[in-house]
Amino acid sequence: MTSSTIVKCRRCGHKNRLPAAAAGVPRCGACHAPLPWIAEAGDDDFGEVVDQAALPVLVDFWAEWCGPCRMVGPILEELAGDLAGTFKLVKVNVDRAPKPAARFGVQAIPTLLIMNQGRLVSQRAGAAPAPVLRKWLEEALGSP
Repeated sequence: MTSSTIVKCRRCGHKNRLPAAAAGVPRCGACHAPLPWIAEAGDDDFGEVVDQAALPVLVDFWAEWCGPCRMVGPILEELAGDLAGTFKLVKVNVDRAPKPAARFGVQAIPTLLIMNQGRLVSQRAGAAPAPVLRKWLEEALGSP
């Protein structure tokens, strides 16, 4: 069973429960605006949360002790809000879930992957400023 999170709609303020894995694009239950989809995945549910997602997925391999990870995390969450409905952000703590990191040969953190229908589309390691990450994400998603 996958977990869920509560997300407050940026448009109307309604609180919505979003499961880590589901079909489609999450929308606010009150105003139907797209919601930022931020989930966590571990060894047991990575395939369900990431590989089976209907939307492209930005996977953030991180650790609590990693300073650059703590810098990148809020940037990714802001991008998830700005580009709600176009991708799903999935955070993987490499200390708690080493199997997904090993699957992709993650050697450094933060490492970011963009997956689409279970296929790797793009990958980058290390921290970067918000404009650089936004450009990389938009190019990988095929956005202008």
